Amino acid sequence: MSTGLKKVLGPIQLWGIAVGLVISGEYFGWSYGWNTAGTLGFLVATVLVATMYTTFIFSFTELSTAIPHAGGPFAYARRAFGPNGGFVAGFATLVEFVFAPPAIALAIGAYLNVQFPGINPKWFALGAYVIFIALNWVGIGIAAAFELFVTVLAIFELLVFMGVVAPGWSLANFVAHGWSGSSDFGSAAIPGIFASIPFAIWFFLAIEGAAMAAEEARDPHRTIPLAYTTGILTLVVLAFGVMIFAGGVGDWRQLANINDPLPQAMKAVVGEQSGWLHMLVWIGLFGLVASFHGIIMGYSRQIFALARAGYLPATFAALSPRFNTPHRALVAGGVIGVAAIFSDEWVQFGGQTLTANIVTMSVLGAIVMYLISMAALFKLRRSEPQLERTYRAPFYPVFPAIALLLGLVCLSAMIWFNGKLTLLFLVLMALAYGYFRLTAAQREAAAPDKLLSTMG
Repeated sequence: MSTGLKKVLGPIQLWGIAVGLVISGEYFGWSYGWNTAGTLGFLVATVLVATMYTTFIFSFTELSTAIPHAGGPFAYARRAFGPNGGFVAGFATLVEFVFAPPAIALAIGAYLNVQFPGINPKWFALGAYVIFIALNWVGIGIAAAFELFVTVLAIFELLVFMGVVAPGWSLANFVAHGWSGSSDFGSAAIPGIFASIPFAIWFFLAIEGAAMAAEEARDPHRTIPLAYTTGILTLVVLAFGVMIFAGGVGDWRQLANINDPLPQAMKAVVGEQSGWLHMLVWIGLFGLVASFHGIIMGYSRQIFALARAGYLPATFAALSPRFNTPHRALVAGGVIGVAAIFSDEWVQFGGQTLTANIVTMSVLGAIVMYLISMAALFKLRRSEPQLERTYRAPFYPVFPAIALLLGLVCLSAMIWFNGKLTLLFLVLMALAYGYFRLTAAQREAAAPDKLLSTMG
């Protein structure tokens, strides 16, 4: 049975994956941050989160190029901290990448339900899983080409949005009631800023998933740094662009509790019958599709890598005989996602909607993974100075330290404002750790992996 993935991806395809994984966050979800922090408070939160992600990606790239492994953070943490570190990173990454797709699938379903109200949106969500699992099954080359196409289209649409609403934008609109419903900064603004952090994270969530395609990259030491650095810069520009332009075209409070802030902002400028508006609504779907498709690609590689290393049953490490893709891992993540979509019990948990709970779980996994990845970077610098590093984190140790510190701030905010979901996250981790402890023989029997072993 083959355990190797084909090396077919260049820097443009990897850039498309990195940006495509995230770009749905520019279309929906982030505006809920205005509800708790106001436009100016959320701007502060977004600056903090963007700083965290920028310093994180420039640091994370060192790990991705030195250890180009489909497991991504799991591989780095295992090499730095051994099997227990690998478990924590693998579990956190799996939670992030398995729980993000059902949230996006529900958004796709809700969008299509507007056009086809007679069909349950959950069936649209299920159909999205079937289509994009199949697309990933038939080959990474085809999947990456599709990802690049929809990502470029989604970026074009965001730029069109900014250009069309620009004539109706004013600074007065953006700053009105800009601090947690008040025009002035006060003590109430600080809790609002921290409460809005998860929605700022949604702007950038999952960009690190491109590392999971590292084994399929041609010349990863060159292509990964190019993809990551251009990817994070692309996303920072788009995030601040859509937020600032949407917030200044009218009363932003009308956009703070809806899933389609961009069409509604454009409607305020061009009117309900404008062709620009209809184009935004339809092409906006591509932003959701790009992230949904890209994250499916990411979770399949994570499940594949964990199974190959013995952290999950070996059956999920199998590759399709015809297409050489991790087909069983694709299906396994899909089953979990579809179960989440149809588990209405989640709606009542913590007093939030199904989508909000799934998003929160995904963000919790992401923040834990970011922290252990930065810790692994520091550890490997000390324990393996001889490890080949064709790319080194700029301004080390300042950049990874900033990413680590801001990650701790974000995690603290998440725990404070999402206590019940944090408890659920810990319960799931405890159950997973129980499985981990009972399957030591499974890991011992796994094929040796030189990238996961420390040198010397």
